[in-house]
Amino acid sequence: MGDTVPPRIAPPAISRHTARMNSDSAVGRLIALLALAVFSGALVTRLTDPLVTVLAHDLGGTPARTALLASAFALPFALIQPILGPVGDALGKRRVILIAVGLLTVLLAGCAAAPDLGSLTILRALTGLAAGGVNPLAIALVADTAPADSRQVALSRLVACAITGQIAGGSAAALLEPYLGWRGVMLAAGFMAALGFITLILGGRGFPPEPRHRFDPWGAAAGYLHIMRMPAARVLYFSVAVEGGFVFGSFPYFALELQARGLGATAEAGLAVAAFGVGGLIYAAIAKQVLRLMGQNRMVLLGGVLCLLSYVGFAFAPTAHFFIGAGVALGIGMFMIHNSIQTRVAEVAPRARGTAVALHAFHFFLGQTAGPVVFGLLLHQAGARTAFLVGGVILLSLALLLARRY
Repeated sequence: MGDTVPPRIAPPAISRHTARMNSDSAVGRLIALLALAVFSGALVTRLTDPLVTVLAHDLGGTPARTALLASAFALPFALIQPILGPVGDALGKRRVILIAVGLLTVLLAGCAAAPDLGSLTILRALTGLAAGGVNPLAIALVADTAPADSRQVALSRLVACAITGQIAGGSAAALLEPYLGWRGVMLAAGFMAALGFITLILGGRGFPPEPRHRFDPWGAAAGYLHIMRMPAARVLYFSVAVEGGFVFGSFPYFALELQARGLGATAEAGLAVAAFGVGGLIYAAIAKQVLRLMGQNRMVLLGGVLCLLSYVGFAFAPTAHFFIGAGVALGIGMFMIHNSIQTRVAEVAPRARGTAVALHAFHFFLGQTAGPVVFGLLLHQAGARTAFLVGGVILLSLALLLARRY
């Protein structure tokens, strides 16, 4: 008589609730790992905006030319995206982010040693290339990990890290410059990038390796063409370019406008940029509740209204405090629009999310490249009040367009 084979005992089924908790835990750990890197990538974005008058005086440039340091950063950031998106999909997004943060650390040290405005402009452009490999790929990585029904909330938490970096970049640059000088500000930003680099190395050991495959440039080009043929994708990319241009294009002129009205200069401009970041953090804190109560459509419309009101505030602010308060409203409104676009972009091509998000970042920073030029022309031709009002009307119109699509 043969041996009796014991019956196979099925493992206990994992409940849907337990699976969801495990998924939420994995997303939380990933956001914690990426937090400092994302913070550092955002920190450098607005670092020179409140320092325009100081840099112009110290390096012998005009304020108008110095304001274009924002464009010098944004254009390379945009142009590197079509390359880094598929590279991240092929080689692993965490790996590319690590390399980018390491380069960011070195380049910020170089910015601190720049002898003239031309050198700083070149180094600022290279910094844009490095920063371009951090936040967009981090967004794609979190979108890969988070379940679809909680993706916007997860991305809003990652965005909170970026917003905190923007707050530090705008406010710390203005507040620390009198004590450290602008070169010390650059070194401090480099130190934060170095911390992000170390965190990725030490904290990344507990994560499973990402799948790798051969980089195919022709396949990547075909993927971009495929995504750009989608009408919904074209609307989203157009929208984020306009948003980036008319929101961030005004920031380099805050100090000049406040100074012209006798309301302040560098410190007040830095606080206005920081207030924008505070508004973004407020949005991140209330995003889940607002989405539940209003839905994405009405939230986008509310964001457009807040953007218009904030630009009316910039145009007619009687005091610096009022101007700074308008920055808070702009932050809440802009991120209500932006995070909704970001979430939709992450759903455009789930199998090539790095590529889709790279196109999003490309258009966003292409808009930021043109923004200071367009806003500067409006300001020169029609005056600051008209320039601010035009920006507000365009952002409200954009929100109406997007709300019809949702």
